[in-house]
Amino acid sequence: MVKRWRSVLVGLLGLVTTAGVPAGEVSVAVASNFTAPMQKIAAQFKAETGHKAVLAFGSTGKFYAQIRNGAPFDMLLAADDETPARLEQEGQGSRRVTYAIGKLALWSRQPGLVDSQGEVLKAGRFERLALADPKLAPYGAAAVEVLGKLGMLETLRPRFVLGQNIAQTHLAVASGNAPLGFVALSQVWADGKLREGSAWLVPGTLHSPIRQDAILLKKGKDNAAATALLQYLGGDKAAGIIRAYGYER
Repeated sequence: MVKRWRSVLVGLLGLVTTAGVPAGEVSVAVASNFTAPMQKIAAQFKAETGHKAVLAFGSTGKFYAQIRNGAPFDMLLAADDETPARLEQEGQGSRRVTYAIGKLALWSRQPGLVDSQGEVLKAGRFERLALADPKLAPYGAAAVEVLGKLGMLETLRPRFVLGQNIAQTHLAVASGNAPLGFVALSQVWADGKLREGSAWLVPGTLHSPIRQDAILLKKGKDNAAATALLQYLGGDKAAGIIRAYGYER
């Protein structure tokens, strides 16, 4: 009987957050590059607070358009800092924070194809180069900026395979549709090392900083779960997960 009542008590406590507020739900639009770390953060956030984060992944540019058209998101985790700033200026939200600084990588699933200095781009022994659409995805814009600084943009442009977001770009390389491509380091990096294949970790000096901001949107301003998640993203536990995927904080 004691065990039975103990189980009931634990179940009831699971419906309450650590702050004594009933557990809630927050709808979050997440930039594709942040898929893996956000899934881990959301699971940890739920275990510690009781709040559930319902995640949707896609391109920052498409999420911007959807939010402008009334999409019911409480929060946006963008792949840049410009989109959240624009949404704030347009009255679509407030309370912006930088949750991560992204890194770009030139990656191939084939070991040895991509050298540690990116010289493979100059050699040109490949037919296709994958990158995210620079008009929709900040990582794609960063890739174009890198190629411009290297003086290879126009030479390699005919070989581009464009994805609507960085997830599609990663899939193009992982599936072999493109032998190499510019991806978010977080997609191929975990626990301080490359998961597979070969890569060039693009120096940050070759492109503008990829500051990724989160913004609490109008729908989420009175949502306790949304406020709690925004705070959680700035904490040490979330920071540990974020760094493990190759981001800076």
